[in-house]
Amino acid sequence: MKKTFKKIASQLHLWLGVSSGLVVFIVALTGSILVFEDELEPVIYAKFHLVEAPKDQSPLPLDNLRAAVASAYPKQRITRIAIEPYADRTIIFGLVKGKKEKDVLSVAVNPYTAEITGTRHENESFFHIVLQLHRYLCMEDTGKLITGVSCVMFIVIMITGLILWWPNRKQTKQRLTIKWNAKFKRLNWDLHAVFGFYVLPFTFLIALTGLVWSYKWVNIMIFLTFDGKPQQKREAPANVSFTDSSTSTVLAQVFTETNRQLTYPGRIQVAIPESDSLSVTVSKENETASVDNVVDFLYFDQTDGKLISKRLYDNETTGMKVRRLVLPIHSGSIWGWPTKVLALIVALITATLPVTGVVIWVGRKFKKKETVAKRNTSPIARRAKATVS
Repeated sequence: MKKTFKKIASQLHLWLGVSSGLVVFIVALTGSILVFEDELEPVIYAKFHLVEAPKDQSPLPLDNLRAAVASAYPKQRITRIAIEPYADRTIIFGLVKGKKEKDVLSVAVNPYTAEITGTRHENESFFHIVLQLHRYLCMEDTGKLITGVSCVMFIVIMITGLILWWPNRKQTKQRLTIKWNAKFKRLNWDLHAVFGFYVLPFTFLIALTGLVWSYKWVNIMIFLTFDGKPQQKREAPANVSFTDSSTSTVLAQVFTETNRQLTYPGRIQVAIPESDSLSVTVSKENETASVDNVVDFLYFDQTDGKLISKRLYDNETTGMKVRRLVLPIHSGSIWGWPTKVLALIVALITATLPVTGVVIWVGRKFKKKETVAKRNTSPIARRAKATVS
């Protein structure tokens, strides 16, 4: 019974691994690149993100910067503004034509001079392409289906791999250490089995959280489990004022009030709705929080800049707080640099597992063919063949 169970686990591990290996390799490798996206983005695109901050000069009001961008791109609509909490960073405006929210033109503005320092289409940026490859293999819905199925396969592969790895008393040391001076075949097996065992808890968690982006029902289950009901739809409230024209300092008022209400440092995102009847949504990420992705939301009247309502992280449901932890757990950013470095190492090792696994599989197939060939060329086999002839 035990041998039959292990044989089934072995076959599942083998064929699911062969079927999903390439996808797992791509997803793990691109995931390792995305771990330090926030840190690498201003390095790769330094001219787009960085400016020289004058010593005794404050940034210009956001309204002045918006006016400069609107003047330069009169046929496009400003939908969002990203403000980093650093003096040497540009302010990024997101623009779209009509309702094409997917084709966003990002415009970087020097906050001290209102000079446009760079532009780019987000669909063409390096990390956007890497993310599309990571989630969808750059094949949209078809790729999403493939990565989702491969993710489920990989979870089964990890479970069956643990069953196959599980040692008896004599094998414990062998299964926990790599014999670096061994021949290639043994070394390759150790790299696959031993490294696979050590990263399994982390890879399992990463794969499990990755299902949230592949299947809606996983997201629904989070809220049903922790809140007892589906996720509530969130919408920006309506404007309170009914005047036809907005004040010239509305964004400055919004920015000032946001920092007054939320005193901690963090990235601010301003979402400007297409309709004049809806309020402006401002989100601020709390960089002093114990975990990553702690965000508070404020809603402002886009006509006069007055605060309408708040949606603070402390008041969120348990389901929403758990859902917000999914991305930090998946990306490794949950506790900052230590967990990011761990996630990078885990992702790189995970990317090697399909490679070492294929080498093991090919080696076994070659060995079987070699064994059959030796049997056919043995003296007994030749005599038997001659007798039949």
